[in-house]
Amino acid sequence: MRIIAARFNHETNTFSPVPTPLEDFGPLHNADARAFGAGSATAFGAFIDYAERIGAELVTPLCATANPSGPAKREVFEALCAPILKAAEAGCDAILLDLHGAMVAEEIDDCEGELLARLREVAPDVPIGVALDLHGNITARLIESCDCIAGFKTYPHIDMRETGAHVVRMMDAIRCGAARPAMAMVHPPILAQTLRMNTEVPGIMTDLIAAARAAEERDGVQAVTIFGGFPLSDISDAGVSVVVVADTGALAHEVACDLGAAAWAGREGFVYREAPLDVSLAEARQAADRPGAGPVLLLDHGDNCMSGGTCDTVDVLRSALEAGMRGIIAGPICDPEVVAQMTKAGSGAQVSVRLGNKVPLEGFPPNPSLELSGTVAFTGQGRYVVSGPIYTGQTCDMGRAAVLQLESATVLVTERPHEPWDLGVFSCAGVDPVSAKFLILKSRMYCRPVFEPLSRAVVECASAGITSSNLGLFDFQKLARPIYPMDPETDWAPRG
Repeated sequence: MRIIAARFNHETNTFSPVPTPLEDFGPLHNADARAFGAGSATAFGAFIDYAERIGAELVTPLCATANPSGPAKREVFEALCAPILKAAEAGCDAILLDLHGAMVAEEIDDCEGELLARLREVAPDVPIGVALDLHGNITARLIESCDCIAGFKTYPHIDMRETGAHVVRMMDAIRCGAARPAMAMVHPPILAQTLRMNTEVPGIMTDLIAAARAAEERDGVQAVTIFGGFPLSDISDAGVSVVVVADTGALAHEVACDLGAAAWAGREGFVYREAPLDVSLAEARQAADRPGAGPVLLLDHGDNCMSGGTCDTVDVLRSALEAGMRGIIAGPICDPEVVAQMTKAGSGAQVSVRLGNKVPLEGFPPNPSLELSGTVAFTGQGRYVVSGPIYTGQTCDMGRAAVLQLESATVLVTERPHEPWDLGVFSCAGVDPVSAKFLILKSRMYCRPVFEPLSRAVVECASAGITSSNLGLFDFQKLARPIYPMDPETDWAPRG
């Protein structure tokens, strides 16, 4: 038994100016890829465990993941596909892939579908199982080019490894002689907004996930996934989809249509209406005056690294300072120029800086940088190890980091855009985020498992960034129309 297992992840914001070079993926190959994935809380980790458990020969040609950003160049996509295809050409008995489902590259709108179609050409009879992100924009080509799919059922994603194990169960049945399953997909025309996909609060997404789990209890149903899709990807197939793996095509189609109809009936629940920033800050001030422990958590979701944000917009920090808010800790804000200036000045120096708003955003009016004067409280390498529950044990590097101490705020500035996964984002720079009165994070969801339990309240703050929840800010050209809520009169019914 020869198994190929690989990980290749990127969520592409086609509006993002953040580049996606090959080195951002940190590609690892063969033994290095296997060492990185072994025991990890990822689908790739589950694939490695499976191969070892059954005593298979395991080939791990690639482990490569980049933070969400703009479309990669064609040559980057080709370089990452090549080792997987080469391994398949050498022969194998099964292929297990940990992919995302929303990668776009230059000239290729459906990178996962393209990779799978090429694999099907070189290994036409080999079963292929795929684990995908809940935010995948699923295409017919992707479905047609593999044998089974399971996607995450949590957002924030804390079930990556469990999803890989789900794919393994379906693939193991094929290995043991079961017939290959059938798959069906429905794609109700809904461009769901990311803040309405939170599976930790009641809402349409939690209702649909519960229905998917219930459907998986039916005889003959092997996997049911509700894909919310990634709305900031301007491709024809962006949006909500339902994918079902079952013993028969008729059963898969029935379940997919039922859940697609439920998603359409609840489509209003996928719409996020953001409050004006001044209203959100007033709410934060009121929350800080109520009894409780910990900071008020302000989430700057318009400039979110894990949706392709630049992490250099300063709308929320500027407005908080202008409103007279004190006890603020903010960051990480990406500004290599300011980091270099503060590093050169050295710890304890007095500096005046122009922070943020330096990356032009197409279609957005230019904003001035935020002029600040304060003390350099820290300079050094922004490196830490994630304590969990997402990417537990992984070492993260924000590049060089610097902390600017103001009278009313402490600001963490880094060389690289970075998601605040963990308290280590701040503690590696000598800052205790829990001591804040107001904690401003450039995040939408991934910070929540760690920071939300430590906070007295959470307030979502809109900023004019490239990951804004206001879909009207974006000039969609390829998105299939009509689609709800951009086209409120859209009508749809699943095919019977």
